[in-house]
Amino acid sequence: MNEALLAVRGLRVDFVTEGGPLRAVDGVSFDLSPGEVLAIVGESGSGKSVTAQTILGLTRSPNARIEGTASLRGEELLAASEAELRKVRGDRIAMVFQDPLTSLNPVRRVGDQIVEAIRAHRERIGRREARRLTVEMLDSVGIPQPERRVDDYPHELSGGMRQRAMIAMALALDPEVLIADEPTTALDVTIQAQILDLLRRLNRERDLATVLISHDLGVVAEIADRVLVMYAGRVVEEGALDEIFYDPQHPYTWGLLGSLTRLDRDRPERLPQIRGAPPSLLDLPAGCTFRPRCPHAFGRCTELPDLEARGGEAAGHRDRCWLTPGEKRERRAVGGRIGLEEAR
Repeated sequence: MNEALLAVRGLRVDFVTEGGPLRAVDGVSFDLSPGEVLAIVGESGSGKSVTAQTILGLTRSPNARIEGTASLRGEELLAASEAELRKVRGDRIAMVFQDPLTSLNPVRRVGDQIVEAIRAHRERIGRREARRLTVEMLDSVGIPQPERRVDDYPHELSGGMRQRAMIAMALALDPEVLIADEPTTALDVTIQAQILDLLRRLNRERDLATVLISHDLGVVAEIADRVLVMYAGRVVEEGALDEIFYDPQHPYTWGLLGSLTRLDRDRPERLPQIRGAPPSLLDLPAGCTFRPRCPHAFGRCTELPDLEARGGEAAGHRDRCWLTPGEKRERRAVGGRIGLEEAR
């Protein structure tokens, strides 16, 4: 593993709301190295996108309070000024947002928007050269006839092509870190596979450090090296991809894995699911926040466990669950596969 390029420590993000203070992210820490793909997974509202956006300064507002550190090659980002962050965004850290149709300006040609992004950071590059680079980037991400497509408007491109155009814009300045926030949402499975293949190839060719945000563990399995599982603003489990999929330690992770459909088994009458709903961030339960939905909760779960390695073998595989490793192995087996029992 290479030395960490991006290091996040103790990230906390609070928002002042009409209902009271809301902690959207609570103590998130991770390292990201060149060439590595880190996946952050969890249900909607778990804090995945807020974590990524805070690193880029996109959650700064009068009603936001941010604590912790996020350093890019030793340069602190959370304390950086807006002028300093503008030099980082797009140039050193690029982000692909969830919906390309709303991320692109609908009344401007796609190529012009990429040219603008290039020239905003490379003032010495003329418009003609920037357009040439734009055509090259569209070609590199697999858009056919890039010389013609460069003059298309967003609505003239399919969903998959718009996402490719967003990836081309993000990579036009050769950033060190790429943040992809649900890049395959609302795309059919064939296009999803193409986008994942593209991200995997670009990551390998450019030695990108990539953060992939997703709620789809099938997507994560295709591309990630390491996984952070978030629930109610906290990381509840982290580890290498194989550790998360084959030796998960937290009941919430069992529920996510158990919710996946299996092609090698008969179709169930009802898809497995995690009972209940995530708690309101304005009124979190005491102790383990997954406790009200967990069928294995017991008395000690009213205390919040630290995120730590409990198995003793893989120091990088950490979780927040009071069950012993033996109890976890026994209780996560549901119907011959990893899953979560029906909640009581």
